[in-house]
Amino acid sequence: MNSNNRKMTITSVQNDKVKAMAALLDKKHRDRSGQFIIEGIHLVQEALLAKAEVAAIVYDMERGLPKELAPLLESIDSCDLIEATSAVMAKCTGTESPPPVFGVVRKFSLDAQQLYKESSLVVVLDGVRDPGNMGTIIRSADAVGADAVVLGKGCVDLYNPKTVRSTMGSLFHLPILEGDLAELLSEAKSRGIRLVGTSLAATDTCYSFDWRGPTWLLLGSEGDGLSASSLAQVDHNVIIPMHGKSESLNVAMAGTVLLYEALRQRQYGG
Repeated sequence: MNSNNRKMTITSVQNDKVKAMAALLDKKHRDRSGQFIIEGIHLVQEALLAKAEVAAIVYDMERGLPKELAPLLESIDSCDLIEATSAVMAKCTGTESPPPVFGVVRKFSLDAQQLYKESSLVVVLDGVRDPGNMGTIIRSADAVGADAVVLGKGCVDLYNPKTVRSTMGSLFHLPILEGDLAELLSEAKSRGIRLVGTSLAATDTCYSFDWRGPTWLLLGSEGDGLSASSLAQVDHNVIIPMHGKSESLNVAMAGTVLLYEALRQRQYGG
């Protein structure tokens, strides 16, 4: 294990470090500190593999450091390695049945220029408020090899513990930026990127539309769809054909269908 990693034991929930980590369950403290919590072996593994800035790894002293993590810690410098009681684990994760390990990670700092790649495929979320839906969309974007995900105002916090869990580690696999959609969409259009939305009135289905050029897919809130300002920027609308009796797909399912059609056209032809 890397000798630069600081090892310590914490047994009291009143410890100042514990209080600071538990505060990360609230958005205002995440924003203030620039850090967030990841829970469980898989997410900590993904963070370490992605070379994310992991400030601390905390594990249940009764269960010990998960064996899957030990080799990965060799290449990590200046990370606090903390063994703690189950009470401390529960306080910091807000769960009655805490995971065997959690991590404290620095929030991402990304350059918007990464969005404007040639033939880019970017997913733009406008007011998506459900953590499960956001996490699923990020996983789908990761699965199809999208270049980035953009989160506009009104979206659930990316670093909300429920959102983080629902990404299943995909938040470490592709750039995710939070920004002003009015500015970002305008800049994309000026660079020749098409902005695509969905509409029941669209004449193109998602299968007849050509997804092969540089494209940003805009997905709106679960109840209201895209905001008026985003709608005004959209260049093309598509519709997902519905042949059964279901009235609609939720935003995560719809986004996944659209992304996989884009993947099919871009990678498999036709």
